[in-house]
Formats: sequence, structure tokens, C-alpha cells
Amino acid sequence: DRFDIKSEYQDQVSKLARCLENNPSYSVSIEGHTDDRGTPSYNMVLGQKRADAVRTYLKTASGIAVERVKTLSYGEQRPAVSESNEYAWQQNRRAEFTLENN
Repeated sequence: DRFDIKSEYQDQVSKLARCLENNPSYSVSIEGHTDDRGTPSYNMVLGQKRADAVRTYLKTASGIAVERVKTLSYGEQRPAVSESNEYAWQQNRRAEFTLENN
């Protein structure tokens, strides 16, 4: 049920922000993902909240224009690990990003 950026991942998001600051022609696409334990509709909303949390961090911490950040949710549809145990659930709760050079 959480969508905050864990402290161990804040450095990665900060590196992404610096990359975007140093490369104004770049934009980023952020995908929110969940494990499979909620309903599909709940997981889609939660995945979107995870992606939006990264976008908000980029905007507030670094001033990255929201127009440069696209977010979308895959919910539980694209698991990183397709098992049903704590390890898999932990790996599937994530936000991933792709840089694009416009």
C-alpha cells in the first residue's frame, strides 16, 4: 500500500534528476508496478501513485518540468519475478524509468 520512495532508492532518483538537469533535451518515462496481491484496479492505481511519487520528487527536489516526465502504471501486469513469495512481491513493487533523448 506504499508509494513513497524508500531511502535506499533516493540516491538513484537523485542521479536521474541530475541527469535530466544536465541534459535538457532528455525526458523520462516512469512506470509504476505492483505485486499481484491486490485487485487489478487497485494495483493500477497504486502503480500510478508510485510513478507519480517519482515525478513529484523530480519536480520538487530538482525543479524538473513535469512536461519532461511521463508516468504510467502497469499495476501487476509486468512482474519482474513471476513467483508468489515475499522475494517476488518485493521485486515487483517498483518504479522503473526510461530516458528518452528528444
